[in-house]
Amino acid sequence: MEDARKATKPLKGRGSASRPVGRFEVREATGEDDGWGSVYEDLADAPPLGTSVAEEVARSIVTRNTSPDIGFNQSVNGYRGCEHGCAYCFARPSHSYLGHSPGLDFETKLYAKTNGPELLRHELSKRSYRCEPIALGINTDSYQPIERRLRLTRGLLEVLQEFNHPLTIVTKGGLIERDIDLLGPMAAKGLVHVHFSITTLDNRLASRLEPRATAPAGKLRAMAALGSAGIPVGVMVAPVIPAITDHELESILGAARDNGACGAGYVILRLPHELLGLWTEWLELHFPERTQHVLSMLRQLGGGDHYDSRFGIRMRGQGPIADLLQQRFRKAVRSLGFPGMPELNSTLFSAPAPVSAQRDLFG
Repeated sequence: MEDARKATKPLKGRGSASRPVGRFEVREATGEDDGWGSVYEDLADAPPLGTSVAEEVARSIVTRNTSPDIGFNQSVNGYRGCEHGCAYCFARPSHSYLGHSPGLDFETKLYAKTNGPELLRHELSKRSYRCEPIALGINTDSYQPIERRLRLTRGLLEVLQEFNHPLTIVTKGGLIERDIDLLGPMAAKGLVHVHFSITTLDNRLASRLEPRATAPAGKLRAMAALGSAGIPVGVMVAPVIPAITDHELESILGAARDNGACGAGYVILRLPHELLGLWTEWLELHFPERTQHVLSMLRQLGGGDHYDSRFGIRMRGQGPIADLLQQRFRKAVRSLGFPGMPELNSTLFSAPAPVSAQRDLFG
């Protein structure tokens, strides 16, 4: 039985501190101590939470969207949930579809689509398939810690390389350096873009906001390593959090440019569905004196609500605060001389020729 009570302490190594019930649940379970210590007063006093990974035999692997404010039409997510544990992650509410909490469950109960590479190969081999860039890992980070062991992202990359298929990656994981041997040759053909998502350069703040993601300096090192290998790299200042990280906008852009970034973007904090409650809890645990100020600024960005989900507004916000952020971003990008990311090449895509048994026989 899971305890859904409000947290009173941060949980070390985790972005959430509780398990709020998902929006699709019709019943809420709460624990009651039977006198034998069967329910902890606070999860922070309980033994450390482990991470479980369940195998998911997926039926499809390519997800398509028609959102006009997103720069891709199809994506591939090899995992569900993300151990990085970013407190602000817009994807947390997706765990509610699985009957899990978008809180701690999102970062501790993970799923791996182990048949992902096989499904991707099948999809790309269809005669009806039309090539356009695939965004690898959007609803979850392709380079979260479990990738080191499962190597599912690498398997997907190998398929994309085999088909000469263009792709984009956004990550907070320095583990991506492992795959330079694949990404480098693909970049030489104009097949790949990589953006590093950087929220803050402050290690202490990062450890609270995104406790299991690569530290800021590690992201910058990985960015420089990829850039040196000829892989186009960019930076996403994401999310920009009013009164918490917004003052770092220019310094993050400058650090990224110093480490080889040629493209840049930013996204404001988004609070869909259950994320508003989770984010409010995080503020109360880590910045109680700023909670109401941060929420007030978010309401101003959301036109009176904490989040406006309309296309064109949800990523940038509206009103004076949003206008100022946009002006600051444009000025910084211009002064730092970001050249922009090169075009991706979709003309090389082709399905590998099947190997015939007869050809194998006569070698």
